[in-house]
Amino acid sequence: MKRTQVGEFKVGDVAVYPAHGVGKIHSIENREISGNKQQFYIMKIMDNGMTIMVPTSNVKSVGLRDVINEDQVDIVYSILKERDISIDNQTWNRRYREYMDKIRTGSIYEIAEVLRDLMLLRYQKELSFGERKMLDTARTLTIKELAIAEELTETEITEKIDQIFTE
Repeated sequence: MKRTQVGEFKVGDVAVYPAHGVGKIHSIENREISGNKQQFYIMKIMDNGMTIMVPTSNVKSVGLRDVINEDQVDIVYSILKERDISIDNQTWNRRYREYMDKIRTGSIYEIAEVLRDLMLLRYQKELSFGERKMLDTARTLTIKELAIAEELTETEITEKIDQIFTE
């Protein structure tokens, strides 16, 4: 899956689309939209089967990226294990907006921070409905990408993450 150029994918490649997660490039098609001919990656998100069309010329701006590598996996686990953090005592809706912004970046590191913060926060107080949904989103995005990066099952990754928060 190594590419000569960032953002250059081929059919069958697995990539990460921000806030939606890991998907597979099913085809590369030319389409005409509003009179403009463009080439698109047709990508199917693995978690929910959603199909996304990404203009090949906009890969960088939409944040489509490769799945993380082995070194980056270690960084994600380091983020999850970090305990020397302060979780703001701000209102849940302000925290929610900050966390959503992090998830939308598509950065596995930012998503891991959201997962860590919400996992720790839920030991201190009851999470709001929105925070629980966001925790599920961050957890799913993290588990899917780590499973592919480490070539493990999602169950194995879930167990590893649960272990981090029960230590």
